[in-house]
Amino acid sequence: MLPRVTLHNAVSLDCRLLEWGMVDMGLYYGLIGAFAEQATLAGAETLLTGAAHEGVITDGDDTPGPEAVPGDARPLLVVPDSRGRIRMWRWILAQPYWRAGVALCTSSTPREHMAYLERSGVDRIVAGDDRVDLKTALAEVRDRYGVERIRADSGGTLNGVLLRLGLVDEVSLLVAPVLMGDDASRAFVRAPALAAAGGYAGLKLTHMERLDGDNLWLRYEVVRSG
Repeated sequence: MLPRVTLHNAVSLDCRLLEWGMVDMGLYYGLIGAFAEQATLAGAETLLTGAAHEGVITDGDDTPGPEAVPGDARPLLVVPDSRGRIRMWRWILAQPYWRAGVALCTSSTPREHMAYLERSGVDRIVAGDDRVDLKTALAEVRDRYGVERIRADSGGTLNGVLLRLGLVDEVSLLVAPVLMGDDASRAFVRAPALAAAGGYAGLKLTHMERLDGDNLWLRYEVVRSG
């Protein structure tokens, strides 16, 4: 059985992902309580971008993070990282947002990186050969940790893959009153990933709210075919 997955992103009116400094982060993260998430699914590129913004060096410090606290209700951080790009888990787990980390790996993930994860106190789920088998991995996240609700905080590539695989139940967008108007900015969903699923995903509007600063909050359920 799979957990419920909500995509939550801040976008411009032309559905380009907003970069750091272009969105009211307090407003954006103030909405996430509505999802009652038990795990955050974050793409490796999203975390690397955030680390770069904070000036963090990804040097592979493998000092274990804080020990688990019984009854800690914070979500897990789940990261697909088949290539072993995330080398700052100590810094990540020192943040106040997550209680522990889980790396989604494959049979081709470098052994040295798997050893780094073990030394760092980060759990591993191995699913797939070259690329993470997300369906199998998310089912394991539910079975192993009892996670029933996941919020995806990721970029267009992972969003597109999750939608293409039929793993998304809800799409939540904080729409800012700006237009990007260029091809250099990142799309909320990368179209090539959806093309294999028929070219589109049907949505049903379930919530629409005007927030401070003329921002809009839109929530949609993904319409399942068949």
